[in-house]
Amino acid sequence: MTFHIVSEIIGVNGAKGGRMRIRAARPLTAALTQFFAARLEEMPGITGVRGNRLTGSFAFFYADGESRMQALLLFADEKNIPDPEDLPAVEPEDETPALGGFLPLVRYLFLRPFLPPLLRMVNATVNALPFIAKGVGALARGRLSVDVLDASAITASLCMRDYRTVSMLTLLLGLGDTLAYWTRRHSLESLTESLSLHVESVWRVADGVEVATPLSEIKKNDIIVVRAGTGIPADGIVVKGTAVVNQASMTGEPIGVKREKGGTVFAGTTVEEGEIFIRVTKVGDDTRFRQIAAFIEESEALKAGIQGKSERMADMAVPFTFGLAALVWFFTRDIVRAASVLLVDYSCALKLATPLAVLATMREGAYNGMVIKGGRYIEALSEADTLVFDKTGTLTNASPVVAEVIPCGGRSRDDVLRIMACLEEHFPHPVARAVVNKAAQKKLIHEEEHAQVEYIVAHGLCSSLNGKRLLVGSRHYVEGDEGIDISPLEERINEQAELGRSLLYLAEDGMIAGMIAIEDPLRPEAPAVIRAMRNLGFRRVVMLTGDDERTARAIAARAGVDEYHAQILPADKSTIVQQMTDRGCKVLMVGDGINDAPALSASHVGVAMIDGTDLAREVANVLLTTPDLNGLVTARRLADSTMRRIRTNFAATLILNSLFLAGGLFRVLPASTSAVLHNLTTLGISMNAMRPHLRPLRLPFCKGRGED
Repeated sequence: MTFHIVSEIIGVNGAKGGRMRIRAARPLTAALTQFFAARLEEMPGITGVRGNRLTGSFAFFYADGESRMQALLLFADEKNIPDPEDLPAVEPEDETPALGGFLPLVRYLFLRPFLPPLLRMVNATVNALPFIAKGVGALARGRLSVDVLDASAITASLCMRDYRTVSMLTLLLGLGDTLAYWTRRHSLESLTESLSLHVESVWRVADGVEVATPLSEIKKNDIIVVRAGTGIPADGIVVKGTAVVNQASMTGEPIGVKREKGGTVFAGTTVEEGEIFIRVTKVGDDTRFRQIAAFIEESEALKAGIQGKSERMADMAVPFTFGLAALVWFFTRDIVRAASVLLVDYSCALKLATPLAVLATMREGAYNGMVIKGGRYIEALSEADTLVFDKTGTLTNASPVVAEVIPCGGRSRDDVLRIMACLEEHFPHPVARAVVNKAAQKKLIHEEEHAQVEYIVAHGLCSSLNGKRLLVGSRHYVEGDEGIDISPLEERINEQAELGRSLLYLAEDGMIAGMIAIEDPLRPEAPAVIRAMRNLGFRRVVMLTGDDERTARAIAARAGVDEYHAQILPADKSTIVQQMTDRGCKVLMVGDGINDAPALSASHVGVAMIDGTDLAREVANVLLTTPDLNGLVTARRLADSTMRRIRTNFAATLILNSLFLAGGLFRVLPASTSAVLHNLTTLGISMNAMRPHLRPLRLPFCKGRGED
């Protein structure tokens, strides 16, 4: 089992401390999750441990370098990882109530046959009381619902001393409630934790002196200072200093942006390099970070689902059933025949078949690499007709890579890459890592022969090698600040710009020596997945990005997307999605960042990937548990198959129960036989609902996933 570092923020608990998240390559058992969490909590200097068994991740704070190393050694040494079978069994907390709901089934199958008649009668009566009380309560509130019909059928069976039917009815109804619990998945319970900045104190400037102040005491117009490696705890305006701010949590873009005097910064972003003094404009619930949460909560409250529809349809049949029973009694004065109408009702199958189909789909989805958070989202997956992608981290990989090395002035490609890697290896930002990784892939050795590197925040760096002055940085730095003529590369610059790539320049002794083109690589499966989704009924595919027009156009063309919106702010994404839904589109939104959360929530159904941010994973209605887009195809096929089966079960319920009801009314079937046939039909429909939906998918791009 392998683990990797997902994220790390340095300087959280002091100058030497930090916060780290580590994730396993696959989900963990509850016992193994508890084991690692307990071992971390026992380590000196480790605090705030939080484990998630489904994602196989652990987040914790460390006090210094020594405690950080001890934590890493725990996950790095396979000798520390025990065999899960050797650990004591741990029951996941959220499953305990559901498992307890199956005890009546166990008692009915294995205990009831051995009970004497008197105990069977007592047991049936005791089990019936909660359902009768539920029906009486609904009636007292003026609701003629399925609960009232259930209570009436159970009461009629008790009056006829048909305790076998009572036991069967209470068993089926109890099983339905248990399965309904299984289909309810929390999506916002840990929202507060996901949005937590994990910052207890900040440096506030008071009378020219920096004072450590609890975050809760920071007020509007206070001046705070944030340095490299530290999260920004409040929205504000930069009043002094220059820094590179990583806004991936808000915009999704992996490359940091320059912020200097007059610039705006937001809570939840991180200073990668430099130092800035910020005048606070919004704190606490007023920050954009927290406003995202409020938007999500409001959107979640407006969503409906297939299970609610099936329950409403069952409720609509209740007055009809009571009316028919009353008519039968009025014309025949036969209480048994009237009771047979109540016993052969539509509610059992209607209420059970849909939750069972949902449960089967959720279980099968998990097996095929996705977590579907409820029946309403299965329906939404099937109904969606507009597919919207965030670009960075969704259609493209979040980490930039070197796409091309372009030499100039007699230099070779390897020379340009070697020199730039030699200088860039001193800095941790994503572009620097991309350059160093490319040199490592080509096995280029770059010895430390240069003088001390001088870094100019948000511009570039300079140094000297073999007596020659070297500059590495943006066009603004090399051409604008240093006056280097880059016209020899003008044609190639335009060519790379049309491809949507960012450029990093190298100058030597006042002459341009080359440049490197950086890009966010398109996910290799993206074009095939988009074609497949069109074939599955999506009429419109849209890409949203904060990139410029040329970059957006290039990525859209390579992915096969014919509609895109470029240079949009995070808030614009949810606005665009909302406009689509207002025009009648049913939007499936795929995103991965905190900035995508409002759009995910505003959409008909939101999908996130396992390598997205915590908040995106929480807010999304469907989570793909493997880091590729192929799961979208499987999810759509699974949803379509499930909805077809639900409709088939609904039709079968109406037709068969109507036949049994007619048989009882016209004395073709005795009441007891009708009740038995009704229960057998309910069981048969329930078994059909739980059959697997998917067959092995033969499309090569889906890597063995299923299809309907």
